[in-house]
Amino acid sequence: MDDVDAKNTMPTVDLSQFFSKEEEGRKLATDTIAQACQTNGFFRIINHGVPAKLMARALDLSKQFFALPDEEKHKVKPIEGSKAPLPAGYARQPEHSKDKNEYFMVFSPDLGFNPYPDQPAEFKGVIEKCYHRLVEVASLIQEIVNNCMGLPPNFLKEYNSSRNFDFMIALRYFPATETENNGLSEHQDGNCITLIFQDEIGGLEILKNDNWIQIEPSEGDIIVNLGDVIQVLSNNKFKSATHRIIRKGTHRHSFAFFFSIDGEKWIEPLPEFTTDIGESPKYRGFHYKEYMKLRMRNKTHPPSRPEDVIDIAHYSI
Repeated sequence: MDDVDAKNTMPTVDLSQFFSKEEEGRKLATDTIAQACQTNGFFRIINHGVPAKLMARALDLSKQFFALPDEEKHKVKPIEGSKAPLPAGYARQPEHSKDKNEYFMVFSPDLGFNPYPDQPAEFKGVIEKCYHRLVEVASLIQEIVNNCMGLPPNFLKEYNSSRNFDFMIALRYFPATETENNGLSEHQDGNCITLIFQDEIGGLEILKNDNWIQIEPSEGDIIVNLGDVIQVLSNNKFKSATHRIIRKGTHRHSFAFFFSIDGEKWIEPLPEFTTDIGESPKYRGFHYKEYMKLRMRNKTHPPSRPEDVIDIAHYSI
């Protein structure tokens, strides 16, 4: 299970097909995404509309921020009285956590939840530009996934209309040591769709057919993975991607944008994947905010036993 396949077998999709009226190319791209979503939930996108220079600048500025003294970074703390779903601003994993990274979290700039550092001076502007562009990309991916799932037009758009629970994280992973190299433990994302872009260091690995596959960085590309919400809605027909981060000999920087869903939303397998086709639901329903609270507690209070970790299997019937 821990063997790593050095071959990069992740499918690559040219999103420019969806900005044109060329039906054949669009169908081929849609079929590629559908296959990826039903296999392991991961694919790479190019020509997605987010300028490569903007992503590179965001990575550069995040490196400058994380290089600041700890006392400066800790000043960027959640705004007092904030009603953000999660604490916005700077944080690092607890010392007892197996995950070895620090991060800076932001929500939609329209919500007023986000504190920003004074330095680097461009940080806020670039982060917010990236955020808005990634919302556009994730919205398009959601539309494509909607079609791949065979749902009525705009079903997911209407079902998941609130953008108040989306968030983006800039991450810095610490260098590996002689004794351990875990950056982010094996997991699935709890949201709908995640977009990732990273520096040249690498370290992202995905699980496919019980083998770990290294995903080599490629400047300007974005990695897409499905989360638990889509897996539940599809009754496990579309897969929430299993992945991890392995630390290298130097710091690794990346951004992850989490296209989520409103916390009050009730999540359960859709009839198109259960009663309509004579199949029993594989998951019991839940409110999204309650599921995310349990997952967050995993991070702040890591269980001593692997079987006590809360993930989507906890809701299996």
